[in-house]
Amino acid sequence: MIIEKNMTKTLPLSRLNNFQDGVVLLVDKPLTWTSFDVVNKVRITLKNDYNTGKVKVGHAGTLDPLASGLLILCTGKFTKQIDSIQAEEKEYEGTMQLGASTPSYDKETEIDREFDITGITNDQIYAATEQFKGSILQTPPAYSARKVDGERAYKKARRNENVRMPKTAIEIKEFEILKIDPPAISFRVVCSKGTYIRSLVHDFGEALNNGAFLSSLIRTRIGGYHLYNALPLEKLLR
Repeated sequence: MIIEKNMTKTLPLSRLNNFQDGVVLLVDKPLTWTSFDVVNKVRITLKNDYNTGKVKVGHAGTLDPLASGLLILCTGKFTKQIDSIQAEEKEYEGTMQLGASTPSYDKETEIDREFDITGITNDQIYAATEQFKGSILQTPPAYSARKVDGERAYKKARRNENVRMPKTAIEIKEFEILKIDPPAISFRVVCSKGTYIRSLVHDFGEALNNGAFLSSLIRTRIGGYHLYNALPLEKLLR
């Protein structure tokens, strides 16, 4: 089964007539929605619109609730393609806040430490990206869906338990600073499956002997699938 990636143009659910055979849906996920929220909403809408029974829908790579951008859904027989899509490289654009850290490495939790950034130069910021390029080991955030002792890590973290996250091997193919407007730094990253941009930002702050947390994130590409071909969720549900 071959999916034509670059030719994929998502249609509203009301215009689909082959979702049981299999379609790829490119969704611009809104903020605060979980990936499962989107899957569940699409599944229910398809069942109601087409008065059908079981509908197979799955997503090819989670996006955090505080991130937006490209979320790929597969229906019907195309759900068999989810693993191969998940394995594709990802591209993100985001903004980090320098000079502070949070336990979740993003805005989910309150700032726990603040740092002086007056001595950090633009040259130091650009140079700090180099140590993260290539194959590296990364520690996922404690506030993540990774399982630790059979339980989601974020559940333990929210109970203020000490969560030890094992390092994982990832690849950062590109790490580009787009704009420096202290304390905000805009960036673009191309990376492998399993990369946590929140952890990358946290570690970037430490590399500057400072702190940083992720303040916004948009996923712009997964392999050959692009955000510009995606539909906002409200338009997809029409």
